[in-house]
Parts: sequence; structure tokens; C-alpha cells
Amino acid sequence: MEDGTVDNNNLQFILEELDSLKQAGLLVHPRTLESPQGAWIKVDGRKVLNLASNNYLGLANHPRLKEAAHEAIDAFGVGPAAVRTIAGTMSLHSELEQKLARFKKVDAVLSFQSGFNSNVAVIPALVGKADVIFSDELNHASIIDGCRLSGASVIRYDHCKPESLEQKLSEYYAAGSTGRVLIITDGVFSMDGDIAPLPQLAELAQKHNAILMVDDAHGEGVLGQGGRGVVDHFKLHGRVHVEVGTLSKAFGVVGGFVAGKKIIIEHLRQKGRPFLFSSATTPADVAACSAAVDVLASSEEPVRRLWENTRYFRKKMQDAGFDTGKSETPIIPVLLGEAGTAQEFSRRLFERDVFAMAIGFPTVPMGKARIRVMISATHSQQDLDCGVERFREVGRELQIVN
Repeated sequence: MEDGTVDNNNLQFILEELDSLKQAGLLVHPRTLESPQGAWIKVDGRKVLNLASNNYLGLANHPRLKEAAHEAIDAFGVGPAAVRTIAGTMSLHSELEQKLARFKKVDAVLSFQSGFNSNVAVIPALVGKADVIFSDELNHASIIDGCRLSGASVIRYDHCKPESLEQKLSEYYAAGSTGRVLIITDGVFSMDGDIAPLPQLAELAQKHNAILMVDDAHGEGVLGQGGRGVVDHFKLHGRVHVEVGTLSKAFGVVGGFVAGKKIIIEHLRQKGRPFLFSSATTPADVAACSAAVDVLASSEEPVRRLWENTRYFRKKMQDAGFDTGKSETPIIPVLLGEAGTAQEFSRRLFERDVFAMAIGFPTVPMGKARIRVMISATHSQQDLDCGVERFREVGRELQIVN
């Protein structure tokens, strides 16, 4: 426009979209934390029981991690000021990658700024326009975006159904296709808390000479011996080509990594675009991640407590009449149906000092809205009993349980 102002008519589509989300009960209103993560936190000025974070093992405010971050700032400053391939790779990055490789029982590891960046880096580096990806229909958004960026054809198979994958693989090869084949699955699915049938997928990958990749964001620190992940859980070392992990959930900090054979990691150093074109992770974060690996490697007690709490809470919720779906992990969905119901349920919980967020479309399918409860090793049995009782109170008010 002549006066230099923005013509709002050009943005009318945004207003309409926001209004549509509001009417459907899908408009997101993030709450603000005012304390460190823990079993109880301060949110919007209120002390609440925390059933919403990915802080599975309580490491997000662990003194050993905080000390490591402070020491790294003193030694290396606050920022790397470069991408890894120019002047941003510090000794801290190399040390973390070596520790993770030992912890994961793989040849090598390359770390990234996030789990999302890890998927966006590795998928286009493995396949291109002449190739095909077979992806579980409920895989994480970062996998979906990585697949799109690769340019490869994407064939979705039914969620956690090896027979569906086998059928689609057979159809693909019967058509005479000759491109590379990549099979991708989440290890633990973040909305339902179920575990991928990785042994069957490994069999199919071997049978069809396919590359097998697992995104173990919610399995790291949770499954396997001492939290070594879903591959360790199923004892499939050497049979999964690529493991993607995150350092922002059970590890309590931020960042991601790709683990696997040395040849794959070297290929990523040359082709992984977030590695090549985005600044390295900060010294404090890398040092804290490294300390988190040390904590997990030194004791299995946090993982044991996490699973003890998980089994206790799930049974209590089921006994109270709630539908917790097919969860097998500390991710426990409380299925409620419509998004408006889930949002109202979450609001009433917050009024009772329980912080548990509603999840609706498009994160989950229409009609599958829920409160997603995230269990932590930091919760006491008294905390969990309190949570169950508050759920029961709101459930009765909304006539969801008796």
C-alpha cells in the first residue's frame, strides 16, 4: 500500500483459519512455566502436579547436569559461533558422541541440534527421488517432513502392522521397482505410548534388502537395559541400520543424534544439511547431555522407578474407569473423544492443581482427543494417587466415569 502499511486483506485467510480452530476447540494456548521441571512445578503462577512433561527420569533439573553446564560455560563460553563443519565442533561435541556410541552399543554417533533436525538430516541423506520409503502411518511429524524433503515416494503402512508392511513391500517389488528402500518407524509412539513391532520389521527389512530406521525419541532412557532404547529392548543390535534419538526427553536437555555404522555417520557428516548449515549446539547443552549419559550409565535406578510409577498409575486409572488405550510405556493417554471435552477436562484439572494437557486434531485423529499423561521417576506414590483422584473428580463432573 502507498503508506507502507500491511494490507490485512492479504492475511484474511489467517484470521479465518484461527477462527475455525477456535470454533472446533483446537486453538492452542500454551501455558507458561515459572520453575524448573519436576514432579511439582509453577505454571501461570500456580503450584501444580506435573503430568505433562517429557522429563521421564527427572534429569532436567539434576544437579550433576547443572554443574556440567556451568563448567562448560566457564571453559567454552555460551555459544559455538559456527556450524560444525567450519569452526563449531568443540571437544565437547566429540566427547558426547563417543559416550553415546558406547551407551547405544553402535559404531558411531553424530549429534544434532534436535531430534527433529536429526530426522530431517538423515532421511534425505539415505534416499532420493528414485527411491521409496515405507513409513508407519502414525510416525512423528519430523519423519513426515524428512520424507517430504527427500523427494522419495512414500508408502504408508497400517500402524504397527507388519503384515500391512509386508503386503506393500511385495506389491512394490512385484511392480519391478529398483530404487533403494527405507523402512521407518517410531520406536515408541508419542500419542498412544505403544511400541513398534521392531523384530518383525527387522525380518522384513532383511528379507527385502531394505534399510531399517527407528526414531527412538520416547524410547531413549526408557526402554532397554538402563534406558538404552528400543533396539536394546528387543536385542536387535546390528540389525537396525539407523537409530535416531533425542536428548530433550529422558536425557532432560536438548538436542538429537543419529546412531549406527561408521559409514552412515560419515555420510551424514557430508550430506546432513542441519549439520552443514545450522550452528552447533551450545557448550552448556552439550556438556549437560554428556553428564546425562554418565548418570544413565552409572545407575539403572531412575529407569526402575519410572517403570514402577508407570505400572502403578496405569492400573489406578484403569480401575477408576478411564480408557488408557494401548499404551505400553510411561506415555499414558486418557482417551476422551472430542477436542472440546479434552480441553475442558484439562482446564478443570488445572483448577485442581494438576497440569495435564489436552491433545487434539491434527496431532491425533478427529474424535481421538485425549489428556496425555507423562509419568516421571520423580513422582512419588502420593503424587500419583493425587493425580488419579483429581482425574476421578473431573471425570465424574463431566460424566465420563462413575
